[in-house]
Amino acid sequence: MMTKKKKRISGAKGMGNREVFPVVEMDFDAERMSRKQRSLKFSKEVHKKGNPEDELDFADDYTGDGETQYREGPAGPFAVNSLFEGEAIKEQMENEACWGLASAVDIYGCDPDLIRNAEAIKRFVVELCDLIDMKRFGETQVVHFGEDEKVAGYSMVQLIETSLISAHFANLTKTVYLDVFSCKSYNPQLVRQFAENFFKGSESNLQVSMRR
Repeated sequence: MMTKKKKRISGAKGMGNREVFPVVEMDFDAERMSRKQRSLKFSKEVHKKGNPEDELDFADDYTGDGETQYREGPAGPFAVNSLFEGEAIKEQMENEACWGLASAVDIYGCDPDLIRNAEAIKRFVVELCDLIDMKRFGETQVVHFGEDEKVAGYSMVQLIETSLISAHFANLTKTVYLDVFSCKSYNPQLVRQFAENFFKGSESNLQVSMRR
């Protein structure tokens, strides 16, 4: 059984309330379901249309049999709210459910000194890439942008061998907008938790899109 619920959280100052994408609550039994079964169940439960008369089984499109690889199915964005859900998405990628995974992490109430520190941002990139096993390609670019105080802050770009990591650090609202895109599998919730902890954020929001 899967249930969805909506909630509202307060955004950064001046942004008002934001509606968070419906939270997905799964009833996986980790002791009784194999890794592949859990991954396919996640695909089916999250992405089915919800029409009782619709008997399409989206999970059947992600068996990695060489003929049905990511032809139709998950796109997103959808929310991820636990390491377990993040691991299911990682496994789904390994089962060839999509070509690449894009994660957008918004982190609010960050430490103003950290987000204004270029060396700290570079250290974050190195530690994040080590954590999710991504190989950096070239140096981390960290440049300060914005004549208007509303958007002023550092922007970061880091090429990785499987795509790109980027972020903008908004000084005025103490917010980090982090994006990770890779054709190599990773746990998006792990990215969220690490980033929020590193920049000492008070809350965060993660949305994931599967790129076919």
